[in-house]
Amino acid sequence: MPKYLVIVESPTKEKTLKKILGEDYLIKSTKGHLRDLPKTALGIDLKNNFQPKYVIIPKQRRTIQELERVSQKKEKIFLATDPDREGEAIAWHVAQILKMGEDKNRVSFNEITERAVRQAMENPREIDSNMVNSQKARRLLDRLVGYKISPVLWKKIGKKLSAGRVQSVALRLICEREEEIKNFVQEEYWLIKALLRKIGEQEEVPPFEAKLYSFDSKKIKIKEEKEASRLSEEIRGQNFYVKKVEKKKEFKNPPPPFTTSTLQQEAYNRLNFSIKKTMMVAQQLYEGITLGEKGSTGLITYMRTDSLRVSEEIKEEAKKYIEENFGKELVGPFNPSSQSKDKTKDKKIQDAHEAIRPTSVFNHPETIKEFLNNDQYKLYRLIWERFLASRMKAACLEKIKVEIEAGKYIFKSSGVKILFKGFMVVYNQDKNQLNILPPLQEGEKLKLVDLKTEQLFTNPPPRYTEASLVKTLERQGIGRPSTYVPIIDTILRRLYVEKVDKKFVPTELGVIVNSFLVKYFSSIINIRFTSQMEAQLDEIESQGKDWVEILKDFYIPFSKSLEEAETAMKYEVAPQHSKEVCEKCGRPMLIKNGRFGKFLACSGFPECQNTKPFIKKVGVKCPEIGCTGEIIEKRTKRGRIFYGCSNYPHCSFMTWNEPVNQKCPSCGSILTKNHRKKGVYYKCSNPKCSYKEFFPQEYKIGVDS
Repeated sequence: MPKYLVIVESPTKEKTLKKILGEDYLIKSTKGHLRDLPKTALGIDLKNNFQPKYVIIPKQRRTIQELERVSQKKEKIFLATDPDREGEAIAWHVAQILKMGEDKNRVSFNEITERAVRQAMENPREIDSNMVNSQKARRLLDRLVGYKISPVLWKKIGKKLSAGRVQSVALRLICEREEEIKNFVQEEYWLIKALLRKIGEQEEVPPFEAKLYSFDSKKIKIKEEKEASRLSEEIRGQNFYVKKVEKKKEFKNPPPPFTTSTLQQEAYNRLNFSIKKTMMVAQQLYEGITLGEKGSTGLITYMRTDSLRVSEEIKEEAKKYIEENFGKELVGPFNPSSQSKDKTKDKKIQDAHEAIRPTSVFNHPETIKEFLNNDQYKLYRLIWERFLASRMKAACLEKIKVEIEAGKYIFKSSGVKILFKGFMVVYNQDKNQLNILPPLQEGEKLKLVDLKTEQLFTNPPPRYTEASLVKTLERQGIGRPSTYVPIIDTILRRLYVEKVDKKFVPTELGVIVNSFLVKYFSSIINIRFTSQMEAQLDEIESQGKDWVEILKDFYIPFSKSLEEAETAMKYEVAPQHSKEVCEKCGRPMLIKNGRFGKFLACSGFPECQNTKPFIKKVGVKCPEIGCTGEIIEKRTKRGRIFYGCSNYPHCSFMTWNEPVNQKCPSCGSILTKNHRKKGVYYKCSNPKCSYKEFFPQEYKIGVDS
């Protein structure tokens, strides 16, 4: 019979802790929050200092009954929920439900390893009331904004709309970026590039590139093809000499270990993981993996953090590992001239627990690969390499700038030579950005291999991707590590934005909702207010600031904005007509937005209530032999776009990438369009065919902000 009860959040963590703590401990999970504000009412007593009216979540009634049953006759109950505000709040709710009093029963650990868990169990503490109050204030603020503004949106725009304190700011960012793109005036310009080689150098050696910079000491801007052609003809007759060579040594410091936002960004850019997938996989690595005979252990520390701090113990372990595997010369500290100590970047950062790191650097990704699935291995390797690199010396680079004269014309080229790899032996963020130049001497004559002209256009600011939106939210102090996923999930689910080529584009509905919120609630739906509010919520936790006073200061001006919005005119959303005609009454069909995307509805509603699916054709015939269907755009239940045959279920052809009306030269199947930062490439839709063709210029796309 177990003597002690340990209550955690996740069933996965439950399994890991059972193997660590042994038979004297019974582990049970809450499976998330047990109590919350009611769904059908505001749940806040506005006349009584904003006191919340918590109710039991219906689906959690059995869980509570089970916890009440197993908690009887236990010598001690430990609350081991996650080490953040939400986890602290869950622990507080459990203590209230089980009537546990104020004993020291709260245990928290930043990593689920035997050492960390046993150390935490030996040093329980009281529930942190400041953390609980901070979570409570955030929840009440979000409820006030959502439940007070949403009914106004229903009256003035349409049903099933919602607003949120943070999600609406994210929507505003996306809408404002779209407006910038819409107003952007594209300008044409031309580049002239010289491909050069040292005299006497073998033909097998690739030439290096230099770009035309100036003429007669004045910088050149070429706007037309005619001008580019004229300059090219003049330049071809010139002799090329090395005018100037500048060499400068620079230290490149390693990046710090991951925080939540930097992990989400890097996993998106390197592994093509959505931020939701990144956090799901990171949760698995944190909660524990069974490593054969070694048993179950957490492989990384807690994955919701914005701290850069790491423990002294793991620093020593990393030092030992680097010495044994790479040599003492690669052990940090970083370059003394630009030392980057582990410290928080600004006062907004919560330093409750460490950066995201491996629980042990001796768990090398390759040695435990057999115990991980592919996604777990990729993410763990990224985290392991980043942390290890953060404890290594800076790389030493020699940056080279070369000026080349051709008569009165000056070309410029730059390159990098690696003098000391340092941390780059483990983690190189710029693998494809190092331009290697041959050794050049001032006055040296060069051979012109070719002269190319290239037409380019100025690009508008890029649309946000998941990674760049998270980066912007973090930079502006909006949201916290646990909120980035629900922010993006909400605006997608509400159909305020959609993803096009992995970039956020506001829908017509999103633009209308945003314009209304900006007009009537600009005092709270803005970056500055949201950032300041996040800072105040942090102060409740760190300084014990009065959460009631913060809500009072917010609610008084907010009430005035609500009154003003109630007097607004009803927004008339222009109907979007389709080419389809209702087969029941002959009236035109309208394109409507529903829970699962667009659909067609008869314009004669309510007399005629005919609806049918909205089919978006891409102009490509189905490639399956004998099929007469067309490829159409579809959506999964989670809103992700894919492409399938209109004859489904009789034809099961599908692809995640947009098909184009071109056939693969290798196998004859259709090609699909794939987007990357460098541009667009076409790839064969047949998984057994490896054909791929890249179009860096024809389909230029902007670099993520």
